[in-house]
Amino acid sequence: MKRYWDVYKILLRNSIIREMSFKGNFLLWMVTELLWFLGQVLFVDVLFLYTDHIGNWTKWEVVLLIGTHQIISQIFQAVCYMNLSNLPELVRTGRLDLMLLLPMDAQFSVSTRQFGLDNVVNAGIGVAFVLFSLGKLGVVPSPGQVGWYVIAVLLGSTVHYSIMFALATFSFWIVRAQGLIYGYYSLINVSRYPSEVFGGLFKFVFTWLIPVIVVANSPARILARASVQPLGLILQLAVVSALSLTLSRLFWRRALRRYSSASS
Repeated sequence: MKRYWDVYKILLRNSIIREMSFKGNFLLWMVTELLWFLGQVLFVDVLFLYTDHIGNWTKWEVVLLIGTHQIISQIFQAVCYMNLSNLPELVRTGRLDLMLLLPMDAQFSVSTRQFGLDNVVNAGIGVAFVLFSLGKLGVVPSPGQVGWYVIAVLLGSTVHYSIMFALATFSFWIVRAQGLIYGYYSLINVSRYPSEVFGGLFKFVFTWLIPVIVVANSPARILARASVQPLGLILQLAVVSALSLTLSRLFWRRALRRYSSASS
């Protein structure tokens, strides 16, 4: 484990150096993400001109939910998204051969090559909005709530990683799997809405089969509502996270057995 952490620190350092070499691009992406996030908050502000609640969510609880979604999605993008979106190209061109020859786990290699520093900054914007929302709600979460919230955020990021990694792994069969990856990236935005707006088959599918709804809803509930018992929500996220991570790992190992390298 220490060896992998040492390798990741080197990759992280190289990514930061690369980001700082193109400061204009770094700042542009930050501004773009900020404007997108502010657009979501503005939409909520307009929506609550005509209603006081969405389900049992108040205006500032929904803003807190959007901030939580921002934190989770930006952490996921910082650590994994760029790497996973490049996996189909590695398979198509045969550059995956180099990853497989490295003296470390291949899944680790393809998942952690680059790190998005701008996404970390944008996750900080999400944190700021969560804190602002708590102030508007008059809620001072206990240390226990904050601890459960952090755990839920990390589990949510793991769910996103596992599902997108499995979708990227389809590139061993269909070569150009970017459509699946970008499709799921768009689907992630479903998690910024209260679960009460969904119903029927849609809610079942995106709560249990492709569990994007619970990813942000669960941690937001834990932080905003002292009456919520966090253990059940954490257990649900933990089960979903462990199951999706295990299945994506098994799928990856099966895909590697199919891979015949660039020279074949």
